Amino acid sequence: MAQSLWDFSITLYSRPGIAELCLQLQDARDADVCLLLTALWLERRGVAATPARLARLEQLAQPWQQAVTIPLRQLRRTWKAAASRDAGLAELRRELAALELKAERLLLERLQELASDWPPANGAAPSDWLETLAAGWAAATTDHRAALQALRDAAMAATQP
Repeated sequence: MAQSLWDFSITLYSRPGIAELCLQLQDARDADVCLLLTALWLERRGVAATPARLARLEQLAQPWQQAVTIPLRQLRRTWKAAASRDAGLAELRRELAALELKAERLLLERLQELASDWPPANGAAPSDWLETLAAGWAAATTDHRAALQALRDAAMAATQP
């Protein structure tokens, strides 16, 4: 049975350096980490990357991220300094981080459901989901391209789908 997007994401994200690369792209390029992980998962499964498919993923992810995940992340980051001096706030911040993770899991489950009927592109050249995703970024730098390649390398080295 194929590995779920959530399990793939947890496995990949826990590898050394991967969280840092994802957060670097999130902060520098406003990259959606859930879409990055979904792109890697789809690429690993051999699903053809098309602008229409990417648009469907983005149409699902963006409203959720804007309404749910990003506000949770912003509040968690806002509380960081004060939480270091206030044990009660630190506990609330931990709970907020858990809620943010749950929101990301729900989104990943929805993204997987959306892509569930996209078959592998048998016999076709490997699809470059990351390049398709990064095409929407204005002037991606060499560092950003290197981060994408490092993510791809780690995903390909991860356990089989």
